[in-house]
Order: sequence, then structure tokens, then C-alpha cells
Amino acid sequence: MSASLRFRLPLAVSLCAALASPAFAAEPLTVTVHRLTLDAAERIAQGAIKACRAKGLQVSATVVDRNGIVQATLRDTLAPPVSLDISRQKAYTAAMFGIKGTAMGPQAASPLALLGDGLAFTAGSVPIEAGGRMYGAVGVSGAPDGKVDEACAQAGLDAVLPDLEMQ
Repeated sequence: MSASLRFRLPLAVSLCAALASPAFAAEPLTVTVHRLTLDAAERIAQGAIKACRAKGLQVSATVVDRNGIVQATLRDTLAPPVSLDISRQKAYTAAMFGIKGTAMGPQAASPLALLGDGLAFTAGSVPIEAGGRMYGAVGVSGAPDGKVDEACAQAGLDAVLPDLEMQ
């Protein structure tokens, strides 16, 4: 075997091995999804209920994950039964759009409002965001005004926000 062939053969084998191995992607092929624990979701719902109780109001509160799937739902003793579904719709809509219910005026006036399937473009919900991550949303229903529902939803989120920010 000639001297030049002895040097070229390992180089050729290395080149073939490099070409045969899978290419490394610049971007990862998987994602990490951060989710609230059940305890955190329940604390948010409970905090919203307590905030409305302090105002003499009986409401329902629903916490959904970032996909709009229910994690926790609570209905206070005398809250209207219809408030359960409405709180879920408010939370779902906030999770899908990533904005508070009071900021959904443009969506409410758009063709999206005609779809109606599970959407509620109305005050009473807040997205659950902390540390640059979107976790889901909380929706509240049962107060005489959606802005009061939303204040209670925010109070529920505020009950866990410092802990979420540390994650």
C-alpha cells in the first residue's frame, strides 16, 4: 500500500462516516411544555372564589391549561349553575388568544365571534403567564359585571404568581 493511500484511506472512511451519520438540526426536534400542577390550578380557582366572596359574590372559577383543557373548576355554594360553563368558556378564550377578557373587543367584533364554539369574548378572564411562559388561563363568572369577574380572576392568579415567577 502506497504512503499516499495510507493517508487517504482513513480520511475517506472518516468522510463516509460523517456523511452517513444523522445531521444535527439547528433547532431541537422536541419542545418542553410547562404546565401548572393540580395544586397550583386549584389555588388559583380558590383564590378567585375567595376574592369574589370578599365582595359578597358567589361565582364559579375555571382554570385551563395552555391548550384550553380544564384543570380545575370550582362553583361556590350559591353561584348560578350557568356560571360553570361560562367560566370555562372565558378561560378557554383567554388561553387561546393570550389576552384578558377586557381586551377582546376587536375579536368580539370580528367573524371569530360568529364561530361561537366555546368562545366567550367578554370580560372575566386572565391568561396565566409567568417567567416568560404561558401556562393557561383562569375564567370567572357569576358577578353582576364581567370586570368584577376579571378582578377576581386576577386575584386568583395573584395568589400563586410570586411562586410561578420563581420557576
